[in-house]
Amino acid sequence: MSGGTEMEVRLPNQNERGIALVISMLILLVMTLLALVLMAGASLNRGLAGNDQRMRQSLNIAEAGVGEAEARIRNQETLMDPTDPHDVCQVFNVAAGSVPSLGADSIGLATGQSAGNYLNYTSTDRGPDVLTIAWKKNPAGTAVMKYDNTQNPAVQTATGLPIYTVTSTGRVGNTRRTIVTEVIQKPMNIMAKGAMAADVPIDFVGNAFICGYNHRASTMDGDGSNGRGLMPGDATHCIDNETGAGNLPGAWSTGAIGGGGASGAAGSPFNVTGGHPSSEFFTGPWDMFNMSQAEYWSWVGMPSSSWPNWNGIRYYDNNSITQDRTASLALHSVNGEGFLYVDGDLHCNAGFTYRGLLYVEGDFDINGQAWILGGVVVKGHSNIRANGGMTILYSSETIQQMMAKYGGQFVTLSWREQ
Repeated sequence: MSGGTEMEVRLPNQNERGIALVISMLILLVMTLLALVLMAGASLNRGLAGNDQRMRQSLNIAEAGVGEAEARIRNQETLMDPTDPHDVCQVFNVAAGSVPSLGADSIGLATGQSAGNYLNYTSTDRGPDVLTIAWKKNPAGTAVMKYDNTQNPAVQTATGLPIYTVTSTGRVGNTRRTIVTEVIQKPMNIMAKGAMAADVPIDFVGNAFICGYNHRASTMDGDGSNGRGLMPGDATHCIDNETGAGNLPGAWSTGAIGGGGASGAAGSPFNVTGGHPSSEFFTGPWDMFNMSQAEYWSWVGMPSSSWPNWNGIRYYDNNSITQDRTASLALHSVNGEGFLYVDGDLHCNAGFTYRGLLYVEGDFDINGQAWILGGVVVKGHSNIRANGGMTILYSSETIQQMMAKYGGQFVTLSWREQ
């Protein structure tokens, strides 16, 4: 062709046909793989998050088990003997009356949870997951370990508050976490002055014995009824039960101390110590517990004139006026423990046995056999008339145990996951 421009038209090569389709499919494949990776990652994260949630829930449930164990201890339902290191209490997720049979040293309780809403911190039968309350034992397994912050070391077997070991396992599905914690009931700082302390003269009358040597909480009822004794081995004397530390006068008073008949007092560094300034006596029971007035009245609760028993924190009064000393309480054949506060007079007759602390705003007298392990504080005139004999043995350990038992909180000494 002449006089014009020649134009060449190029057609696609046969091998290049379909490459766009291939590239598109590769891109789609990459995106699909990326989506699969992202989905797998999301699924893994959900699994990890779910497992982490179950782990947290299991731990929370295990802690709830510790809470029930402490409640059962506080309510005195465990019935464990602090002199028997083999005693164990187990709580089961069953209704009352369906508790499995246990051995001689074991106490079984039904859970306190509401039926149908059981948390899985224990089991329905015996096994490794049952909520267990035991004593912390010495390495030989022959004695219960105790905590006494006046001793070095504080954890030992001689004096103080017994140490509980609580084992609780929380379960959510196949996830389980077990915690073991050692607790004591919170000790209270008791400021005692003697086995008996009074803000007026003390007149011992009759066959009475008051001992300010510090006695163990394990002292048996009736020990010391024949005095302190000179040699160990006589169960009717109290020398066998002394701790060897923390002794106080047998009788302490802001007035004179006298006695007649077979009355006697023992203590260290003096048997009796009278004539103290009135300013040294307690302004109120709150001084004994190192509390403020508001803290004390909140702790002791509302007054009453009757209870089903005399175990616990008892505030006896005939009105709502504090420290007016108008109440009068007569106790006959009473066996009690804890803290008894009487805003008035206290008359004990015919077989009175008490472990703990008595605080009497008015007068205090005894007519008949009586035995007290702990301490007595009397604001009014103290005239002990003991026709059958009266014994008061000072015991800081007993006072501490009773205050912790009925009015204290818990202190965690150790916590670990098993």
